[in-house]
Amino acid sequence: QVQLVESGGGLVQAGGSLRLSCAASGRTFSSYAMGWFRQAPGKDREFVAFISWSGGRTFYADSVKGRFTISRDNAKNTVYLQMNSLQPEDTAVYYCAARTRAVGSYYYTSQYDYWGQGTQVTVSS
Repeated sequence: QVQLVESGGGLVQAGGSLRLSCAASGRTFSSYAMGWFRQAPGKDREFVAFISWSGGRTFYADSVKGRFTISRDNAKNTVYLQMNSLQPEDTAVYYCAARTRAVGSYYYTSQYDYWGQGTQVTVSS
């Protein structure tokens, strides 16, 4: 069992930056691949970024590529999402998620086993 707690959300002006953190409980954090997703009002939850258990592989949604960076510190049981050049369309609740499986697409919510409660990010124009 893994418990995930996101933090770092808030209100920021367009062009600004935020860094989200996701702290995980448990001693097996380093064996989980991690993802960030987001959900805007009235929309489905969508993939944002993925990082493998070692941090050696990362993938991003086209909409955030070049602006967001996912990273992890296994010694601190934490995964991060650095978000730069934020735009109003980035406004959403951001969720981190953990997956135990080694196969299957990182893109779909169904491929993740544990979820945090989410943190709100609001970007004003």
